[in-house]
Amino acid sequence: MKKSIHPKYMDCKVHCGCGETWQTRSTVPEIKIEICSACHPYFKGGGAKYIDTLGRVDRFTKKFGSDYFAKPEKKKTAKTTRG
Repeated sequence: MKKSIHPKYMDCKVHCGCGETWQTRSTVPEIKIEICSACHPYFKGGGAKYIDTLGRVDRFTKKFGSDYFAKPEKKKTAKTTRG
């Protein structure tokens, strides 16, 4: 490995816009971010919330039916014996 071409890996302090801070390691001493897992709505609200845009799900179910994603039943075939 060549010397003096790799950046120095050091302790880094991360600052979020909501006031949350934590320590990690990086090639820069300080990182400022706008949003983190403490203030992001996905992590705050208990998971993802699906938003139906313009009724697309309703239109899909009307077109293809509500059982479109149901698993098809396996057909039972009679075994034949060779004689």
